[in-house]
Amino acid sequence: MPKVLSRRDFLARAAAGLVGCALASMGCGTQTQGGTGGGRTTLNLWYWNRSIDDNILEQVNKRFPKANLVPQKIGGDYRSKLLITFAGKSYVPDIAGINVDIATYFPDADQFVDLQSVGANEVKSDYLEWKWLQGITPEGKMIGFPMDIGPIALFYREDILRKAGVPTDPDQLYERIKTWEEYFELGEFLKSKLPQRVSLADEITQIFQHVMAQGADWYQDKSGHFIGDQAHVKRAWDLAVTAHRKGLLANSARYSTDWNASADTGRFITFHGAVWMKLILKDAAPDTTGLWRVCPAPGGAGNSGGSFLSITRYCKDPQLAFDIISWVQNPENQLKAYVEIDLYPSTPSIYNRPEMNHPEEFFGGQNTNPIFSESARQVKPFYLGTEYNIINPIYAKELTNVATQGKDPERAWEDALHEIQKRLQLRGAWK
Repeated sequence: MPKVLSRRDFLARAAAGLVGCALASMGCGTQTQGGTGGGRTTLNLWYWNRSIDDNILEQVNKRFPKANLVPQKIGGDYRSKLLITFAGKSYVPDIAGINVDIATYFPDADQFVDLQSVGANEVKSDYLEWKWLQGITPEGKMIGFPMDIGPIALFYREDILRKAGVPTDPDQLYERIKTWEEYFELGEFLKSKLPQRVSLADEITQIFQHVMAQGADWYQDKSGHFIGDQAHVKRAWDLAVTAHRKGLLANSARYSTDWNASADTGRFITFHGAVWMKLILKDAAPDTTGLWRVCPAPGGAGNSGGSFLSITRYCKDPQLAFDIISWVQNPENQLKAYVEIDLYPSTPSIYNRPEMNHPEEFFGGQNTNPIFSESARQVKPFYLGTEYNIINPIYAKELTNVATQGKDPERAWEDALHEIQKRLQLRGAWK
């Protein structure tokens, strides 16, 4: 069996040049970062498409006369490319975007500037507390500045529920399905009222993910110990399995062509999703304009997605870089980014602004923002863990085996735990 490289092994080999070809293929600026010229300091920014409003970035060099910001959109495996630059100590951006899995960067916290040392705490009150805390390591170093978030709600087909005799006003529906158990009861009721091909929700892994997103704990504690075999994870697993056993799921994998067709034709009539699923739904199901609504999610508030901006240790002027990122992500600019490219703000002071509150044609004239903004305010602080990207797909794989191959759920659970332990041991991360 080939050896699985640990993160440290990978970085060491990258530094030795064994993955140097990847550096050459990135197309990322000059080797020496943070240079000066013409009285301006050049700061290279790495981000991915639609993670920052380009119109805002275009204003930076006018607003900051000492800066020459050079934004670079990085495609492909963004995280691996960033880690490779750290290993090689070249082509390192001064400023870098980081996704919701920011905790997976905590073992490399020494590669980043502590944003508290350049004034971050002065603007802390502008941001949701749980989002702010996400960017701080267990040791107290802040490596991520808040960008967007992904508050969760329940999307549902108003027309189909109405035909089944179910109250469709968002508040009235939520009163009926506040808990996951009540949500499943609704699904069983609908099975008796609707054609056999119509299901309550889309797929088993999404039930699991959204139950997990409603809690504070995931798969590791802040000391790195594995807690994915504990009651909070088993509860999410069991709820997902229950939905499957009751025949409430369409088994339509999210982000697939089958999911798009199922959403458009009404094969499933509800799903849990983050606010950014609005755009995906509109693209997937254009024939259902006016038929969908949104209400608070059964089980409580949660978050899925969102990003951060960091300053690397190689940045020549960290204070200037912070002044830029804190301006790019201030409340007014987050509002602009919401209007222009639908990035949901982490700055609650703007949630009641008219630009965020208006009737939405696709959702039958409903203003969905109060639902999502309340969810955003109620999210519990959570910690995904340094090995989230290794652990999470293993649960998803085994749940998919349950749903599509008929695998025994308890055997799948044990197999998931066994594989997680094996993978973490190979990486030197098992505790």
